[in-house]
Amino acid sequence: RKKRRLQFSPSAARMLRCITILVLWTFMYVVGLPVRQQVSGGLSSSSTQRRKRGALPLDSDNREEESTEEKEESLLPWYCQRSASRFSLLPLRDIDIWRMYKKAEASFWTAEEVDLQADVAHWQNQLDDDERHFLKHILAFFASSDGVVMENLMERLLCEVTLPEARYFYAFQTAIEAVHQETYSLLLETYVEDPQERAQLFIAHQTSPTIKNKADWAKRWTQSNDASFAKRLVAYACVEGIFFSGSFCAVFWLRKRGLLPGLGFANELISRDEGLHCDFACLLYDKLQPELRLSDAQAQAIVRQAVEVERHFITAALPVSLIGMNDKLMSRYVEYVADRLLLSLGHPKLYHTTNPFDWMELISLTGKTNFFEKRVAEYQRPNVANSDVLYRSNTAGSFSSVTSEPATSSFLGGDEITISPDRHQPGTTMGGFDDEVDF
Repeated sequence: RKKRRLQFSPSAARMLRCITILVLWTFMYVVGLPVRQQVSGGLSSSSTQRRKRGALPLDSDNREEESTEEKEESLLPWYCQRSASRFSLLPLRDIDIWRMYKKAEASFWTAEEVDLQADVAHWQNQLDDDERHFLKHILAFFASSDGVVMENLMERLLCEVTLPEARYFYAFQTAIEAVHQETYSLLLETYVEDPQERAQLFIAHQTSPTIKNKADWAKRWTQSNDASFAKRLVAYACVEGIFFSGSFCAVFWLRKRGLLPGLGFANELISRDEGLHCDFACLLYDKLQPELRLSDAQAQAIVRQAVEVERHFITAALPVSLIGMNDKLMSRYVEYVADRLLLSLGHPKLYHTTNPFDWMELISLTGKTNFFEKRVAEYQRPNVANSDVLYRSNTAGSFSSVTSEPATSSFLGGDEITISPDRHQPGTTMGGFDDEVDF
């Protein structure tokens, strides 16, 4: 017996196929809806339904993103927040930061101003092997550390800070750090005759554990994406203020003995600059919103780390005893500098150590030419320092006159170093800091 096949008319068959396809599409839609919601960013079911009914504006996602960005902006220092006026200098928003920039500008110098003629004879005839070994590695550290600082300036700070006055300072600091690095490189070129040894010194931050340890500590902070701006600012101040302190002091010790006048003059110029950079970091930290500042314990922890790294470097890895200095006194000196930095940051002292090197106060004398040097490091460009700058204050709303004052710094100890022109214009301490804690 033959089975009878169910037959449909052509129109009925087409309708049946359409119904089948519709059922399949409906099933696929219901099953795939959760997946689509997850891929599209996890919109809530209520938001989806409201959008279908037309109750939710199409640009709500953009507004939510803008709201999130505004919240993130509020967590940044005010001088890192984006503003439509960030491309224009005037009117100034912070006169203290602007004055710091003018001080840096007035103190500009070049490597060609350092005379090394007398240094060659001293290096060859008046230094022993230990002293030469010490100075080679100190200069190698200086040459590489300025590169680390420049990288932090160009890749982080100049990209994060939006206030024009602060950007100006960092841009100028980048330029003077290049002068420092050029000067140290020229010193190594002058002192070290062996090309192979010189080449190794130029890459000492990679090959020498002594120098690499300090460079790595600095890079861990400056390259960190997890640390807050305040923490990185304190760490950066430690690099400028603590990591250079022992080495600067050792070079001044040699200058005190009448050795290497060219190196001594360069050291005085560079230590003054680094002191100003450290002061600027303290100024920005002081201007942070209160809720963004670190606790005393947090700030002291960062400073303690820096002190341990510097103390190991200058008393153990490359001991100052090589040049006749006392290791224990140098360790106390590093602690003394660290305490002054903490006070400048607005945090209490950690070590309560006094300055063991009274002779370091001699570098703070204004306008005095050392008997074995022909020039003084209290130098600035007169055409910059004595020019008035008109600015309009946001608060006062009227024009005022600002004279760029000589740069001052004394983070190495003693009173502030004043950089005055040949007319012996009196220097001043920086506004906003107590004399007791001026670096």
